[in-house]
Amino acid sequence: MPKVLVSDKLSETAVQIFRDRGVEVDYLPDLGKDKEKLAEIIGQYDGLAIRSATKVTEKLLQAASNLKVIGRAGIGVDNVDIPAASKKGVIVMNTPFGNSVTTAEHAIALMFAVARQLPEASVSTHAGKWEKNRFMGVELFNKTLGLIGAGNIGSIVADRALGLKMKVVAYDPFLSEERAAQMGVTKVELDKLLARADFITLHVPLTDKTRNILSRENIAKLKKGVRIVNAARGGLIDEEALADALETGHVAGAALDVFAVEPATESRLFNLPNVVVTPHLGASTSEAQENVAIQVAEQMSDYLLTGAVANALNMPSVTAEEAKVMGPWIKLAGHLGSFIGQMTDAPIKSINVLYDGSVAEMNVSALNASVIAGVMKAANPDVNMVSAPSIAKERGIQLATTRQEASGTYDGYIKVTVVTEDRERSIAGTVFSDGKPRFIQIRGINVDAEIGEFMLYTRNKDVPGVIGALGTTLGDMGVNIANFQLGRTSSGEDAIAILYLDEALPEPVLEALHKTGKFLQARALHFEV
Repeated sequence: MPKVLVSDKLSETAVQIFRDRGVEVDYLPDLGKDKEKLAEIIGQYDGLAIRSATKVTEKLLQAASNLKVIGRAGIGVDNVDIPAASKKGVIVMNTPFGNSVTTAEHAIALMFAVARQLPEASVSTHAGKWEKNRFMGVELFNKTLGLIGAGNIGSIVADRALGLKMKVVAYDPFLSEERAAQMGVTKVELDKLLARADFITLHVPLTDKTRNILSRENIAKLKKGVRIVNAARGGLIDEEALADALETGHVAGAALDVFAVEPATESRLFNLPNVVVTPHLGASTSEAQENVAIQVAEQMSDYLLTGAVANALNMPSVTAEEAKVMGPWIKLAGHLGSFIGQMTDAPIKSINVLYDGSVAEMNVSALNASVIAGVMKAANPDVNMVSAPSIAKERGIQLATTRQEASGTYDGYIKVTVVTEDRERSIAGTVFSDGKPRFIQIRGINVDAEIGEFMLYTRNKDVPGVIGALGTTLGDMGVNIANFQLGRTSSGEDAIAILYLDEALPEPVLEALHKTGKFLQARALHFEV
């Protein structure tokens, strides 16, 4: 039974989902604040469910010997070292849609609040004053809203803004013209947005490219009198530069739910009359808290129990339905990669994968990850489908993928070719109706070979006496042959043999085979079947 630790406050409904699905769960909602205690016990768990309090660092991951998945109930994963998790082979999931409406509504609420100075007016009226002339606001109607980020939350904000009869322009490098048209917004470059917008809202994650996207330089480009709303992530705005612009009046107002350093207990922005601030409330509605908690429990349970991957940040998504159909193909992809990885000693330059027929219509991203993991396991047994792609990228290994319609005898097959400095190696395989993966071609030679745990591969010139020498040598060394497959190109040319063994082949046997002088290659292989 998989075991999950919940180290932050999550709803009781989510905890019960784990239990109902057959996942053992320990609910310790205050543990995330105790780094040392968390590190002491994290090695017991297959999954870790968190919110924002738990910091998943490289050091914590080193202690997480059994961890397979981290689930963040929410969209932001600033508190998770994703590269370190990937190298460790741990999937990182978030819940990008559970609090989208709540966060978008908060951004709209902040926009209204800063446009009409609502917090200041409320405080003044509570104090018994009636300063009607002091609080002169502006309408949203017919104003231009500039969206920085037009993803899920940004698109909801755009929809609400259009309903308020605002004009919406959007800057997002990933926004296509077609999608912009569907949303009813105008796609623009950042400089044009800065110059045109009466209001600006930010809806991007915090990355190296987005950090201080509203820098001092960009704030200087803003239209005079603009109002800025940030309910996304702290660090997107140079807060000192924003304070200067607010004090000079270049920026008429700002509404911030997030800050570069949180909890934010002091800031130049505090107590400025044209600034609205809230303590990171973007996702703080009862509906959103429940939604993201339930979603992360379901996603983690699905992965731990069925292998389905949803909303992962470092692994291709695989639905439960895909997992059922693709399971044998994912296994085959790993075996193909493993065969070539065990046969290749030289540094790998590239991996080329051909998908033919029915398999070409599947989720090839997941299949690619399995191929790469198989190739790299020979050199690093600890890699998996999560860690292998990032490790391969670090080593400069190029991946090329080709899909094609069915072109031969089989309904579908996968062919993997690995390129090194001086040669190429290729192998192809398919999945038969019995669900078992098979090798169907090695070095261009057709075979029909199931995958066994312990195998011996040999290559030789197709001349008399080789098979006899192979059997005699193995017999003399006490090795039992359970089964075998032979293949060749034509008489006198290359031939191969695949032998199925009952146990791992001792190294002296390979030495004895090479001493016969009859084999161009002999390699013991091991597969996780």
